[in-house]
Amino acid sequence: MIGKIQRVPLREVWKHEALDLTKWLQDNIDVLNDALEMSLSNAEREQSAGDFNVDLVAEEEDGSLVVIENQLEKSDHAHLGKLITYLTAIGAKKAIWIVAQPRPEHVAAITWLNESSSAAFYLLKIEGIRINDSAPAPLLTLIVGPSEEGREVGEAKKELAERYDLREKFWAGLLARAKESTKLHANISPGRYSWVGAGSGKRGLGFNYGIRKHEGAVELYIDRGKDADEENKAIFDSLAQSREAIEGDFGGPLEWQRLEGKRACRIRKIINAGGYRDGAKWDDVQRAMADAMVRLEKALKPHIAKLQL
Repeated sequence: MIGKIQRVPLREVWKHEALDLTKWLQDNIDVLNDALEMSLSNAEREQSAGDFNVDLVAEEEDGSLVVIENQLEKSDHAHLGKLITYLTAIGAKKAIWIVAQPRPEHVAAITWLNESSSAAFYLLKIEGIRINDSAPAPLLTLIVGPSEEGREVGEAKKELAERYDLREKFWAGLLARAKESTKLHANISPGRYSWVGAGSGKRGLGFNYGIRKHEGAVELYIDRGKDADEENKAIFDSLAQSREAIEGDFGGPLEWQRLEGKRACRIRKIINAGGYRDGAKWDDVQRAMADAMVRLEKALKPHIAKLQL
């Protein structure tokens, strides 16, 4: 015979959150160990954390502390705030939040905390069940917890945020330096992306700076918009007919990229002095890029002016 699981209202199992649920969990910490594959012990109730009291504080095998917060209702912002406060107040490395109904925004918050912090957060759903006429029993289900994938995502997000900040600082320095020798990008604000650009005086032809981790670039980018593939190639081909003269005026070879199969084209010079990850070289990189842009604009401007657009 196979029994049927029945849900039991939690308040029928534990009438009071602190007096009943927390006390029961203290005496039955193995139930939590089974749910999370941990080895918690020495669970103590109502530990002081500043002006607050932690529901439970347990120890792992190595003696590190784990904060446990219980809630017989839907998860709420107040308990999440307490959980973080308790964690930092007592110097714990792990926090466990047990709730009757985890709200989506709190699932997302715990996921974010696991990605963004050095601590580990667990969110569990607690239910009361019985089989046929058995005594009620707890059912703990892990909703979200730390994982290697989550930590990798967190590191990737940190790297991405740092990348944006570094590029914005790099562009601020470059644009300030460039103003000393050309007004081409004088009205451009530093952005957070991999390029900044200014118009050449002809629609769809822009003089762009580009920056990567360890290299920079200056270029004329040719893109007159949607359905302009043939026009872009024609402009490129027209300029390429004067390649020898343009490179002579620039003072060196350029990359002539017709970009077959793509809409746009470019004429570019790579600057190998360093990139946004090479902070100690920024002065040299910015100086080299600003100088290359002045020479690129000077070399191309008379030929752009002759284009019949």
